[in-house]
This record gives sequence, structure tokens and C-alpha cells, in this order.
Amino acid sequence: MTPIIFDRPTVARTRNRAAATVERVAPVIADVAERLLDRLDDTTRRFTQALDIGGRGVTAPMLRARGIEVIACDLSPRMAALNGGTCVVADEECLPFAPASFDLVVANLSLHSINDLPGALIQIRHALRPDGLFLASLPCLGTLAELRTALTQAEAELTGGASPRVAPFPDLRDGAALLQRAGFALPVADAEDITLRYATPFNLLADLRNAGETNATAQRSRRPPPRALFAHALAGMIAADGTLSTQLRVAMLTGWAPAPSQPQPLKPGSGQVSLAKLLGDE
Repeated sequence: MTPIIFDRPTVARTRNRAAATVERVAPVIADVAERLLDRLDDTTRRFTQALDIGGRGVTAPMLRARGIEVIACDLSPRMAALNGGTCVVADEECLPFAPASFDLVVANLSLHSINDLPGALIQIRHALRPDGLFLASLPCLGTLAELRTALTQAEAELTGGASPRVAPFPDLRDGAALLQRAGFALPVADAEDITLRYATPFNLLADLRNAGETNATAQRSRRPPPRALFAHALAGMIAADGTLSTQLRVAMLTGWAPAPSQPQPLKPGSGQVSLAKLLGDE
């Protein structure tokens, strides 16, 4: 049974509200998207039909600028409408696309708040044509680590306990394994670190709201937080000049839908030269 980590109706509501303000954080989303789409330049394969999952009105235009036909989908109707062109309201955990519909699927900062990530990856692989490419970016362990620690410590000091205030993020080491488990060929997972700097600490919280990234964990407290919580927590994160810096650690995932034309691993025992000979022990 899939554990319920995120309250998906709340995820949809926060993304719907954020559709009116997401343009304020578009430069950050675009920066990550550019880093992700740079991987298209590393292959000679040319793509014609792409699915953009949760691109917040940023990724789809970047794909179209490359001459690629794009269908965009999002859990939020208002966020989906920002993408222009053909857009679909769809849950990432239950994609409504037929097998082999696309030769490229891109999910930029959109898969980190679903409960069944392995299942979603399997559905994405089914939506790809043979030798189709999947590109994804998602915040991984290390993102907002300072904020998580500060809020936990501050709430414990103020109330004697603490509830989840920052969503859990996957470990980078799990990325390639998840792709392989979902049936992708040639899986690769690497990380890029982006430092975000804010003139005031409350600008960080504003950006999280603008992006639709407020707390939607299923076990979050439904009671209003202590009045002094955020001021108390953020005070310890402020630098000497009054600014605040935090880390966005992004896992970049690449995987291919299997195809007979792809390089295949050799069968065990089929090697012609022993490891001992290569190491000079013979």
C-alpha cells in the first residue's frame, strides 16, 4: 500500500492559488528548466512531441522555442492554463495519456509532492515511445535544510513539540534506482546546487507561497502556528548583513524508454579479458 505523505487536494489548492503569483518566481523555475533542457543538446536525437508535466507556464514555451510540439498538464486547472497551447488538467499519479504518445516527457520541479513516485514514473515510461527520453528535476535531500531545522527547533522551544513544516525530499542516491525500477534504460541521476539569496528572510516564505510550495504534508498540524514561530525561526538564519541564503539542491534525472537499438549490457561471463589481467596481477 502506498504511504500517504502528501495531502493531494491541498497540493491542488495551493497550486491553484499560486497561479496568480507564480510569475514572481519564474526566474528560478526557468533557471532549473534551462539546466534540465541543456541535456537535450547532449544527444543527436531530435524530438517532435513532448509532454510537459507541471511546468508552471515556464517549461512549455521553452520547449516550443526548440521547435517541439507540446502538450502541458498540471494538477491545477489555473496553473495548466498558464502553459498556452494544448493543456490538460491531470493528476501526475494518474496520467490520462495513451501508451507511446510522446517521444519526450519533461517534469520540471513537479514530481516531489506525489505519494506514488515509482508508479508515476512507470506511467511516464508507458507514455513514451520506444527510445523516448524522460527528463525530470526535483528538489532532493538538502533543499531548505536550514529552514527545516530552524522551524523544528523554534517550535520545540515555543511549544515543547513540533509538526512537519517542510516537505520531505528524496535522496539523490535513490534517483537512478527509481528510474531503473520503473523500467527506464540508461538511467542517470546527478545534482545541481543553486543558492538563493533574499534581502529579508520573509521573502523566502513569500517565494514558497508564490510557487505553490506551502506545507501540504498529510501529517501537518491543522492548528494555526504559534504567532512568534516564523520570526523566531528565521532570526537564526539571518546573516550579518541582514540577508538570508538557502540551498536548492536539485536532482536531475534522465532515462530512456527501452528500445532494441539502445546499447545493451554484456551477459555475465561473456568478457574476453580477466579483471586480474587488466590489473596486472597475471
